Amino acid sequence: MLCCALQINTSACTKAIMSVNSICCFNEINVRIPLKRLESYFWTSSSCPLKHIVFVTVPDSKKQKKEEIQKNLFCMDPEYKWVQRAIKDKKRD
Repeated sequence: MLCCALQINTSACTKAIMSVNSICCFNEINVRIPLKRLESYFWTSSSCPLKHIVFVTVPDSKKQKKEEIQKNLFCMDPEYKWVQRAIKDKKRD
């Protein structure tokens, strides 16, 4: 399975395109991300070909030095049940 994460400090990835105001997803992954690692989420722009959720995650801080921690972005299909549960959980925060 191909898993592609965008690191916020990088400029491009083969599965998503970042612009000044939006991120478009062209593929998604179906890997469950632990809820404790989900920092936030947002929808892709209406100008994108796929209407997907982008999860922003924080890596396990025990595995990285504080100054090296980078956030990752993951494109997810909003139809997946676990994605819907994760969104509900984040709305409660």
